[in-house]
Amino acid sequence: MKLDYPLRVVHLEEAEAAIRDADLLLYRRRGLIAIAGRGIHSHSAKAAWWDGQLFCLEVRGLCGGRAVTLASQVARYPGRIDVYRANPGNRWRHYDRRGAVSFMRQLCGCEYGYVALLKAALLHLPVIRLLVRPALNDRAPPVMPPFCSQACVMADRLGGGVDPVPHLADRLTEPADLARSPFYQYRFTLIP
Repeated sequence: MKLDYPLRVVHLEEAEAAIRDADLLLYRRRGLIAIAGRGIHSHSAKAAWWDGQLFCLEVRGLCGGRAVTLASQVARYPGRIDVYRANPGNRWRHYDRRGAVSFMRQLCGCEYGYVALLKAALLHLPVIRLLVRPALNDRAPPVMPPFCSQACVMADRLGGGVDPVPHLADRLTEPADLARSPFYQYRFTLIP
């Protein structure tokens, strides 16, 4: 699958000042999630400034909820982390960046939502897709630990006060859904 926008590659050192709390980090990789999903991204996380240092807040398979420096992730995945501005142009004036970051920080230490991911993935199977209608609202509180994109959308909806994918339940949101949301705008791709 191709990008719908021209890639703008920037060194992390040059881009740091432009990255704000709660900006979205989408990882491009040809993994199972990107292949089975609806786009090119396989993982999502949130950016956060913490004591003057830029961090990546995420819920990652085999690790669970954690906070790691963004520099360590850019070194590990050079040219694969796309930065998206959350709430471009301040269109959603009531959006609370601090609340979204606080929500993600509260997920540090949680388990990864393998069961939730499996349930979301099953809806992609042809026969199941015909028989089961996907949930479109977020009324039911989550009962299982979240997976990466579910955590990011929950942070923006519950912590930040804006649902970036309003016609899809958090537990069914994939990284590609976040990339297409008007609540996020592509800025650049990071290299060390």
